[in-house]
Amino acid sequence: MAAAFVLLVTSLLIGAFTKPEFPPYEIGSHADSTYTLDASRGDTWRWWGDLGFRRNHVIIAPGAGAIDLGPVAFDSVTALPPEGYLPTTFGADTTNEAIGKWYDYSMWSHLLTSRHHVYAIRTASGELARVEILAYYCREVGAACYTVRYKATRPRPASSGARK
Repeated sequence: MAAAFVLLVTSLLIGAFTKPEFPPYEIGSHADSTYTLDASRGDTWRWWGDLGFRRNHVIIAPGAGAIDLGPVAFDSVTALPPEGYLPTTFGADTTNEAIGKWYDYSMWSHLLTSRHHVYAIRTASGELARVEILAYYCREVGAACYTVRYKATRPRPASSGARK
């Protein structure tokens, strides 16, 4: 029991003194299809296109949807599926099942880090894009300062089922 207590206190101390290494992004657009935004207010969603950010939560706008494509290289995704996009569930616990768990949480450092999954997004107007959350911290804001990579993509051609 004493060993567990010492381990708990040690992990809390490590977390208290661990500071994230802030990526060198500043708020706004960047040349490499990335954008950094402040989502640190816990009482309101910060919308960027059809993506909504609030602290550690990410959702998709009404009428839009998302698919988790997994931990693939962003530039390797050249076409997106035409179907299967999950909408956001709005209510007391607003979430999007596809993009909701975009991060890993460290019990030792108490920091969030991106899982570096690529997400397919279908906007409310029907356009398709791919998104990757690169970072959750920045020098200007600290936590809840998202840097995302975003690129519009053509839909994957639907299979006709016919064979030649």
